[in-house]
Amino acid sequence: MRADCDVVIVGSGFSGSLMALALRRLGKRVAMVERGRHPRFAIGESSTPLANLLIEELADRYQLPQLRVFSKWGAWQRARPEIAGGLKRGFTFYFHRPGETFADDDSHQRQLMVAASPNDEIGDTHWYRPDFDHNLVREAQAAGAIHLDETSLDRVDFAGRRVSLEGTRLGESVRIDAGFLVDASGPRGLMARTLNLDAPLRWLPPTEAVYTHFEGVKRWDSIITSPYPPDAAALHHVFPDGWIWVLRFNNGITSAGAALTGGGMFTGGVRLQADQTWRALLDRFPSIAGQFRDARPVAPWFESPRLAFRTSRVVGPNWALLPSAAGVIDPLLSTGFPLTLLGIHRLLEIFTTGPSETTLREYERVTLAELDATEMLVAALYNSMSDPALFKRLTLLYFAAASYSEAARRLHRPELAPGFLLHAHPVFGPALHACCAIALASPQGRARDELMKEIDATIEPFDIAGLLDRSRRDWYPALAEDLIANASKLHASAAEVDALLERCGFTSNRRS
Repeated sequence: MRADCDVVIVGSGFSGSLMALALRRLGKRVAMVERGRHPRFAIGESSTPLANLLIEELADRYQLPQLRVFSKWGAWQRARPEIAGGLKRGFTFYFHRPGETFADDDSHQRQLMVAASPNDEIGDTHWYRPDFDHNLVREAQAAGAIHLDETSLDRVDFAGRRVSLEGTRLGESVRIDAGFLVDASGPRGLMARTLNLDAPLRWLPPTEAVYTHFEGVKRWDSIITSPYPPDAAALHHVFPDGWIWVLRFNNGITSAGAALTGGGMFTGGVRLQADQTWRALLDRFPSIAGQFRDARPVAPWFESPRLAFRTSRVVGPNWALLPSAAGVIDPLLSTGFPLTLLGIHRLLEIFTTGPSETTLREYERVTLAELDATEMLVAALYNSMSDPALFKRLTLLYFAAASYSEAARRLHRPELAPGFLLHAHPVFGPALHACCAIALASPQGRARDELMKEIDATIEPFDIAGLLDRSRRDWYPALAEDLIANASKLHASAAEVDALLERCGFTSNRRS
């Protein structure tokens, strides 16, 4: 079996298939090589408003209307209800103490709830990856991309100006020749192994994870009373040495898992199996155990002894890694999708004119810088998991940057929000770095108080979501009034923001 193409993409998850779809629209001959077979389990399932906007932009830029329907919950359910997914109205965090039933007071000291949409119609989504990825693969094939699944690659040759891949598929030899290779094979994938690109983490402590899919998970709002439905969100249970995620799909399945530090998968020096680690965690936290009392795994248990991953390089003369293959930080803030989608946008722009050393090196620089900013913030959050007040305040740095970036792009002013997490902004970027550096030093007393003030000062010029309104007691709804009141921060008029809200479906919230 032989194939000759312009671009070979290793990996046919959502990122590889999106690349293939868009490249076909650019007239490129494309082949995708996949070692597994769809439908298949995949971690990384929760979208964000910025990710949804990037999907819309991809769909519009490359004439992919079949992709645009997945950018909002309402449109998805009307157009493709057979593809399972979940409603995500925002982020919910609950802070637990070992051995104690979860409890809180009216000040919400042990909660953080940040809404991303005012209603279900324009809500964000969780992607049930067995359905979602499989659909995109079929779309790419229908667009003319070659797809070779169940293929094991044994040799990669970059001699000359072409790339050659050799391997086997279903017992037969395979050879693919291409002008360029895009690695979408995820962490520790093809190029990372071939060129030994594994790099040490800069700030994040070693983390490990266990996870699977369940049926029968109780709704958290059946245990905790709240005016905002916490299960229609990315639900986080946070404790001193890690956290648990709970993501609900509309097919009765719930994705759940734990990311841990400090050897959480070991007892007495003996490594636990993934299911044993999970049971040991539930034994420590009675309220979480109650949520999973009747739950039953419906997929194998998976474990990642080294969850986070970084590479030292991202590009070569005729190859490039997508961000998902260049670094996986942590699912804590659902950063994987927007980071990867930003990378897809940039790499596709490079293909419109033809890759060069200059454009590829710039792609590498930006990719590594965005991974740096993400890793540093997530590391600061891990270091603050035993201090809910500081953890919550640090998290608002993310929500301020994300909401500001989305609004700026929707107003066609992307220059106001350079870089993921505004890391390239001349004011916000250095301040973000400084706040995280202080948090990583575990400040106490007056130093901690000063850090809280510094975080507020960093957020204020970019706060368009009422994040500094302490009267909200760490429950932040998505209000049109906040954006209108802060239009000047976006260099816009109230009328321009009002028109934006109308376009985006905020109307019902604005007039209520």
